[in-house]
Amino acid sequence: MAETSDPTSLRIGLAAAANAPSIEERLQTIERFLREAAEQDVAIVCFPETYIPGLRGQDFPVPPPDQPRQQAALDDVCASARRHGVAVVIGMEWETGAGLHNVAFVIARDGAVQGYQAKNQIPLEEAPHYVSDGKRRLFEVDGVPFGITICHEGWRYPEATRWAAVRGAKVVFHPQLTGSDRNGPTLQRWGDPDSPYYEKAMMMRSVENTVYFASVNNAMTYQESATSLIDPEGECVAHVPYGEEQLLVYDLDLTLATGLIARRYDPALYPAD
Repeated sequence: MAETSDPTSLRIGLAAAANAPSIEERLQTIERFLREAAEQDVAIVCFPETYIPGLRGQDFPVPPPDQPRQQAALDDVCASARRHGVAVVIGMEWETGAGLHNVAFVIARDGAVQGYQAKNQIPLEEAPHYVSDGKRRLFEVDGVPFGITICHEGWRYPEATRWAAVRGAKVVFHPQLTGSDRNGPTLQRWGDPDSPYYEKAMMMRSVENTVYFASVNNAMTYQESATSLIDPEGECVAHVPYGEEQLLVYDLDLTLATGLIARRYDPALYPAD
C-alpha cells in the first residue's frame, strides 16, 4: 500500500496464532504469517499478547525470563518485517530497570523499532510477574495513527482506548489472551449473550470512541473470545472462528473512524468533588 498524506484505507492483519510450545516455533509462525500478509499487501499485522515467550500466570508452561533471548527474538522479528515489508505489533516480555514488562513492540515496514506500549493495568494473577511503566504511546503506519491496549486494560479500563482515540488514533490494536487449551467453555456463536463478557467489551471500546477496535487472541481449544475486528459503530465486521489459526485480513475504511465520541468527552463535566 502506497503511503499518502491523507489515507482513507488501511489493510491490516490479525494473527490468530496457536500457543506453540517453543519460541523457535513461534518465530517460525511469525515468519509464515508475515509472508502470507505480504502476499496480500497487508500494511501491518498484530499478534497476540506476550506471544514471545508466552503469558505468565496461565495454565501452560513459560520459560524463565531471559532478556538476551528476548532481544534476539525481537531482532528476528525485525528482520522478518524488513524482509516482507510488513509492519508488526508483537506481544513480548521486556525487562528494564523497573522490572519485567508485558509489552507490545511496534516494528515498521523497514524493520525499525518504533517503540512499545506496556500493559499498565496489571490483573491480580499477573502482578507477581509483571510491572507497569506508566506510559502511553501513539504509533503510526503508512500515515495512519493507532494505539495499543493490552488484554485486561482493554476489557476493564476503557480509558486506555480513549487515550489513543482522543489523540487521533483510527484503530486501537488489542493483543490479548483469554482462554485455555485445557478446559473452559466451548463457544459457538460470536457475541452470544451466554458467553463471557469479552466480545461485548470489544463492541463498547469501538462505539464509545468511534474508532476501529482490533482484538487478537491466541488460537486456543477453549477460547473465551474470538480474534475480532469491530468497526466504529460497534459492529463485528470480521472474526476468526474459535480455535482456528488464521490471518484475518481486512481493509479499514478510515473515513468511518472519526473519533467523534472520544473527542466529545468533556472532563469538566466530571468534577472531582
